[in-house]
Amino acid sequence: MKSYDLVILGSGSAAFAAAIKASELGARVAMTEHDVIGGTCVNRGCIPSKTLIAAAELAYKANRSPFDGLRFENPRLDFRRLIAQKDELVKTLRAKKYTDIAEEDPNIEILPGQARFVSPTEVQLNGTALRAERSLIATGSRPFIPPIPGLEEVRYLTSTSAFELEELPRSLIIIGGGYIAMELGQMFQRFGTRVTILERAPRILPGFEEEISLALRGYLEEEGIEIVTQSTVQRVRRQGEEAVVSADVQGERREFRTHSLLLATGRVPNSDQLHLEQAGVQVDERRFVKVDAELRTTAVKIWAAGDVTGAPLATPVGAREGIIAAENAIAERHLRMDYRAIPRAVFTDPEVASVGLTEAQAEAQGFRCRCRILDLSLVPKAAAIRDTRGLVKMVIDQETGQVLGVHLIAPRGADIIHEAALAVKHRLTHLDLIDLIHVYPTMAEAIRMAAQMFVKDVSKLSCCAE
Repeated sequence: MKSYDLVILGSGSAAFAAAIKASELGARVAMTEHDVIGGTCVNRGCIPSKTLIAAAELAYKANRSPFDGLRFENPRLDFRRLIAQKDELVKTLRAKKYTDIAEEDPNIEILPGQARFVSPTEVQLNGTALRAERSLIATGSRPFIPPIPGLEEVRYLTSTSAFELEELPRSLIIIGGGYIAMELGQMFQRFGTRVTILERAPRILPGFEEEISLALRGYLEEEGIEIVTQSTVQRVRRQGEEAVVSADVQGERREFRTHSLLLATGRVPNSDQLHLEQAGVQVDERRFVKVDAELRTTAVKIWAAGDVTGAPLATPVGAREGIIAAENAIAERHLRMDYRAIPRAVFTDPEVASVGLTEAQAEAQGFRCRCRILDLSLVPKAAAIRDTRGLVKMVIDQETGQVLGVHLIAPRGADIIHEAALAVKHRLTHLDLIDLIHVYPTMAEAIRMAAQMFVKDVSKLSCCAE
């Protein structure tokens, strides 16, 4: 039996953040991993998707210069080489950001294999017992495969296998209308695939403000993507080299044919192989691990962090949870996660970004709120780069002016949302944002101009005027 101060199940962002923090606190740490080190983000999520999305944007815009005096000719796409370059990047970052860090820290040990609890203080791994004074569950999540009749008869993709393709699909149907569907749908369309998106809700990105969803839909449809909302898939079947998807669309049965099928229907936790019942760890109805405000599970000496808890499924959220869980487990600090001001983004073009409460959420929580919507055509930098697609919606408390939420779609929107995140986190008012001097011209000015709309008509302001 091997003994450790902290045994971490998993080796993704939450696990590594926890391991590094625990090591800093003097703990001896073991991390177990049954698949590949680094988890979803570096291997199958953030890194591979964003590098291919950037390539697709460049390919798409090569023949669509908004400047009259600038033209590019005959761009060529070698999809197989793009995938190979993506693989090289993933391999490099996995080593630099994960493997090398663990190897250089004498307090951290990575153990390959599927770990399973046999008691609250013991984990079994490849026939070896690991004695854990404290444990952390950070095993992440995986794509959800919906129970669609006939699905087993067709070859389908997920957000994992889509990045392993070496040939570009001629056509692609995506089932789902969330952020993964939006990002990958636009990416494949820009590479030359004919894309159709089937979403059962009345609109895409149903968790975002309606104005944002409607704007993004318009931009994607302008690029040729077919978006069918209020469509419930009933079954799929294979017909020759094609997959045929049968769906009820607003009460009418329709069939869609495609070369490839991509499932973007959410994610489920990797909790089913851990024998959690042996440790007294409870899960909810979706098998996400239950935790309290300090990220402690129903077992006194076991914590959980990251996607496996069902909190906002995002790499930085998991990493912060990992740090807090490690400090609580090793240093007994009783820290709590603050989910109130977590920014999120969808890496389409233009990018969607959001932080804080939507208008509906603010009203549901009892706020008397005011909202303003700024069209990006009023932002000087947007005009300068000849891309005025987008808007900013700001939600404030009518009585105090406190910024409750900011929601936007804009070029590089994920980069400019952080000013709004600080405003939400520190309970700043719209007047505080107006008072902040911004670099001119920048897209970040859109945040300030949205705040100015509560007090004046920004269409009648000169540049930089308050």
